[in-house]
Amino acid sequence: MQDYEIKRGHYANIEGEKLGSIIEEVFGNKAKADGGAFEASFGAIAKITVSLKDKKTITVDTVMNSKVDANTAADTVRRYNVFLEKATGMTSKERVKRVQKKAKEGKL
Repeated sequence: MQDYEIKRGHYANIEGEKLGSIIEEVFGNKAKADGGAFEASFGAIAKITVSLKDKKTITVDTVMNSKVDANTAADTVRRYNVFLEKATGMTSKERVKRVQKKAKEGKL
């Protein structure tokens, strides 16, 4: 399970069913899970469960299938990064910088 910070002001773009719409757009399917979480699957991701922890944090839990070919794995990684960018409002580079900053401050 991994928590990702949401860009300031981006919460309005993902609250309620909007997060489910992003999941469906990126992965092609979605299902409502218990507790307001959404579930989907795609390629090497056997199951992804996404929920809003609070207005500043999104929680993502994945179950991976390691028995896929290289092209499927690459496409899965690409789509996962697209999903995270749409869900958090930050590129992968911005997410890495925030994590590094927190690590330096001793908050991780």
